[in-house]
Amino acid sequence: MANFGDTKGLNKRSRAITEGDNRAPNRAMLRAVGFDDDDFKKPIVAVANGYSNITPCNAGLGELAEAASAAIHEAGGMPQMFGTITVSDGISMGTEGMKCSLVSREVIADSIETVCRAQSMDGVIAVGGCDKNMPGAMIALARLNIPGVFVYGGTIKPGHYKGKDLTIVSIFEAVGEFGAGRIGRDDFCEIERRSCPGKGSCGGMYTANTMSSAFEAMGMSLPYSSTMAAEDAEKTESAIQSGRTLLELIRADLKPRDILTKKAFENAITVTMAVGGSTNAILHLLAIARAAEVELTLDDFERIRKNAPVFCDLKPSGKYVATDLHRAGGIPLVMKMLLEAGLLHGECMTITGKTVAENLRDIPSSPSADQDVIRPISAPLYQQGHLAILRGNLAPEGAVAKITGLAKKSITGPARVFDSEEDCMAAIMGDAINAGDVLIIRYEGPKGGPGMREMLSPTSAIIGKGLGDKVGFITDGRFSGGTYGMVVGHVCPEAQVGGPIALVEEGDSITLDADKLLLQLNVDDAELKRRRAAWKAPAPRYTSGVLSKYARLASSASEGASTG
Repeated sequence: MANFGDTKGLNKRSRAITEGDNRAPNRAMLRAVGFDDDDFKKPIVAVANGYSNITPCNAGLGELAEAASAAIHEAGGMPQMFGTITVSDGISMGTEGMKCSLVSREVIADSIETVCRAQSMDGVIAVGGCDKNMPGAMIALARLNIPGVFVYGGTIKPGHYKGKDLTIVSIFEAVGEFGAGRIGRDDFCEIERRSCPGKGSCGGMYTANTMSSAFEAMGMSLPYSSTMAAEDAEKTESAIQSGRTLLELIRADLKPRDILTKKAFENAITVTMAVGGSTNAILHLLAIARAAEVELTLDDFERIRKNAPVFCDLKPSGKYVATDLHRAGGIPLVMKMLLEAGLLHGECMTITGKTVAENLRDIPSSPSADQDVIRPISAPLYQQGHLAILRGNLAPEGAVAKITGLAKKSITGPARVFDSEEDCMAAIMGDAINAGDVLIIRYEGPKGGPGMREMLSPTSAIIGKGLGDKVGFITDGRFSGGTYGMVVGHVCPEAQVGGPIALVEEGDSITLDADKLLLQLNVDDAELKRRRAAWKAPAPRYTSGVLSKYARLASSASEGASTG
């Protein structure tokens, strides 16, 4: 038998591959993929590669995974690459296929966990782009608790037309504008052609860039990596450095749960508020915390929101995109400003082997005067965070809303009730929605959808029709990170399990009040009791396959809508 030397740097499972004649078959299999005697003394590292040409978000990931692998090998590790899935939210949006979007988060998490457990990996680097790649990978890293790093594939650069920056949301809104006769076909077609000019994830502070920013804030990605453009050379260099960093983590035995503490989650929430991030961050951070066995609730988000100002002017409700934020100083500058204001936990450990405060030591404490992407923290866009938790008899377990930048902070109006996104969209495009209406889309929750679809198509159509500040919008489904307006999602309990949203009838008075954090069905208790007695859960929409499995296993949205 070969002498494999010191195996101290390996964990117990991988070390077993090198020890004893009974492990010869394991070694023989690895020799067939390029291992020699000396390689069995090295850490065996998983490279979870989310490459796909299904979506521009993931189209550049193959090169990043290869660069990270080469760096791991040069640093003394043995990288083993495998693929994990993605779906495109932007392509499936508004279709039945969107029900698979949140499900893909669970499949990604399960796939990475499965491979790393089965192959006894010493560490894992996950390379992802589209929205669910990131939380899916982080859920897996938290479950596995072996040294891990996340590499974000990078943001897309903005498109341009008639002096305006374009993102994927531009074309969704153009659908409504064209339908309302506010733009002509030539402009509509040019917006469609120019909205996505190359590789990378959706360019505003939508869900992908929100989650990449949150991961950098948590210390699970390298500084500055969350806002780099996918097509820029620095993104490849960051992937290379991430590979080297992982080998240092393995040698130091620094694991995800050493980093993913309650305070790290609080840092992520604070940064998400500061940059005006997506409502989906709440859902995903809850799910990651559950995997990391960290107690995190909706009340934590509301507690932090009250002290966390919004001082980055980013789309969807602001002017700028992620590449503008990067040029202005990126997430390190945002974090340094929050740290100086006493709003960040500087003692939290990060994958660099340094604390947050140590990483930020040489970062300026204030933004440059020659830009207005990042405002001074003393003069923020909003004094309090934008992601609020609403409650009331319509959402006793909570609901999620963006409450900043609203022309109107409250609305009381007649309910327009739809039992699917498609029915609502037909009403909007058919000009059947009036100013003052409160739209209800139900049976779109984790179990009812199943899959908790995002409602970007109807909300964008509402804005395109000129009704964005004139109607309310409530759902037990989700909203895209590109959604803004008087919208409330994640209503819990959902309709499928008998939540009060299932009892709303056409024409009922509904109150949505952002200042009072209230979501109220203005119907007396006796009438609601009568309706509840008559209500029966509809039959499941899927009885087999992945959607049926998800519907059976998914937790409430108030707990992250996760399956494990």
